[in-house]
Amino acid sequence: MSYLNATNDLYKNAALIPDVGLCCTTTPIWKFPGLEIPKIMQEMNYGCGSTISAQDLINNPKVLYVGVGGGMELLQFAYFSRQKGGVIGVDVVDEMLEAARNNCKIAEEQNDWFRSDFIELRKGNALQLPIEDGSIDVAAQNCLFNIFKAEDLKKALQEMYRVLKPHGRLVMSDPTCEQEMNETLRNDDHLRALCLSGSIPIKAYIKALTDVGFGTIEIRGRRPYRILDTVNYPTDELIYIESIEVCAIKDPMPIDGPCVFTGKAAIYFGKENYFDDKKGHVLLKNQPLSVCDKTAKALADLKREDIFISESTYHYNGGGCC
Repeated sequence: MSYLNATNDLYKNAALIPDVGLCCTTTPIWKFPGLEIPKIMQEMNYGCGSTISAQDLINNPKVLYVGVGGGMELLQFAYFSRQKGGVIGVDVVDEMLEAARNNCKIAEEQNDWFRSDFIELRKGNALQLPIEDGSIDVAAQNCLFNIFKAEDLKKALQEMYRVLKPHGRLVMSDPTCEQEMNETLRNDDHLRALCLSGSIPIKAYIKALTDVGFGTIEIRGRRPYRILDTVNYPTDELIYIESIEVCAIKDPMPIDGPCVFTGKAAIYFGKENYFDDKKGHVLLKNQPLSVCDKTAKALADLKREDIFISESTYHYNGGGCC
């Protein structure tokens, strides 16, 4: 698979010589109290967003991070886990594993609470993870899975699903694109390795997750990322790429399909103090309730004049109907 070889070569070079401009994150670098992130880790932060969210990281979770980069998110996960081998980092590129290992030693010098053995680094392929079934609380990847073509993406997601415990969480950040890319872009191995031409629409991204069994999907962020212009890229039109942050939860699949939260809310403003749809959803008067897209449609289908359904914001912060 030539495109995977191109990716491995790119990140081998990025491990040997840090490339600050390789990726540009669209969210802040989270610096928690008592956490010092070495400069080299920040320079090797080859992601398009963040997979770190405190709401996922309670009770000293066992964490898997695929595609280690310079180790920054490994360190951030270890901040919450704080146990020997509590964070497992997997990468197929030897040079990247070595760089992350060295960077963790620097982090140990700068953080009294941190020990390098909090992080276990393993060589492995995202398509065949060296991880036991049902052993992980939180799995994560940042700006990696968008590189995969459809069949390999399916395998990678199946592997993440396999290693997660019931109700475990897969947290991801990836570029997406709603426009159709031409075949030249799609088949350019270098542009795919740069996390550009492998971008797919959000609906296709969500479907890939639900097809492997994830019953709950949360879209937590959607932000501008890149432009492919007509001068520097083989395209006749400007192509706009966004980055999204997603959490897929290994909940049982509901009979009526997955619960997908895209930032919609329902507000009841009728004469009574509340509205009960008799299906488990109670709307208090003039109190917004986050609702999944499925519930939003069901409420809209009632065609009541006293229920307002907001548009998707693609910034969901938890809670709500399910």
